[in-house]
Amino acid sequence: MSETLAHPLDYLLRTDRFPHIWCSGCGIGIAMKSLLLALENLKLPLDQVAVVSGIGCSARVASYVKLDAFHTTHGRAIPFATGLKLANPRLTVIVFTGDGDLAAIGGNHFIHAARRNLDLTVVCVNNFIYGMTGGQMGPTTPLAAKSSTSPYGNFEYPFNLPRLAAASGAVYVARWTVFHVRRLITALEEAVMKPGFSFVEVISPCPTGYLRRNRLGDALEMMKYFKTHSKIVHGTLPDEDGLDVRGEIILGKFVDRERPTYHQMMRRQLAAFMVEPYVEKVHDEIEAVEG
Repeated sequence: MSETLAHPLDYLLRTDRFPHIWCSGCGIGIAMKSLLLALENLKLPLDQVAVVSGIGCSARVASYVKLDAFHTTHGRAIPFATGLKLANPRLTVIVFTGDGDLAAIGGNHFIHAARRNLDLTVVCVNNFIYGMTGGQMGPTTPLAAKSSTSPYGNFEYPFNLPRLAAASGAVYVARWTVFHVRRLITALEEAVMKPGFSFVEVISPCPTGYLRRNRLGDALEMMKYFKTHSKIVHGTLPDEDGLDVRGEIILGKFVDRERPTYHQMMRRQLAAFMVEPYVEKVHDEIEAVEG
């Protein structure tokens, strides 16, 4: 007779939605667990935390976490998250997404949310491919990598997501792999607590849509690769035109800076034009947001 044991994080999971859809060896589960452990460590009031996602394998996280969650349309997670944050600035709003959802279909939303310094945390699982829809080439597919839509190898320059986020105005930017779990959890804690737009890229294997087609072995081999081919360089953005199929992976906390958030800028500007009693109310709101 088999016995089903409870998982310590069951209280943060919608276990009635399981089994999950992810393939064996996929790293998205590790990334999701890292986020849940970060939230547990931070001891935030969970009724004040919302997770928003778009479409794709990574986006399924919004269906599995026992938090206020929104599984939205493809590429539109950031606009939904923006609406949440504008309506209730005290919410902790986290966007959990994949590279195709974020940087292709949602690319414009990504750069403008960073430019505005909206107080959002964006976690992007980068597996270099559109995994759910058949392994098509995406905006982070490395040069020469094969996909279902680039059978002879990709010849388009990929995005370097940390550089894109930083250049657009993000105040916190980090990159880790699913092998570096402890560092990833720390980065997620820092990103969630950072006022303004924070971005964490999580490099993950896609055994079905990417590793097999590019003869990179199985997920275990890729985890070994993450261990042996990663270099940690804090404080400096990786100077690469996207990641290589078999190249070195630069990891670390690249950006941690201060900029007034969207709400702070908006309220300061409005306060300059408002008259009593509204100006006092605006100043009170600024104080509440700035803590």
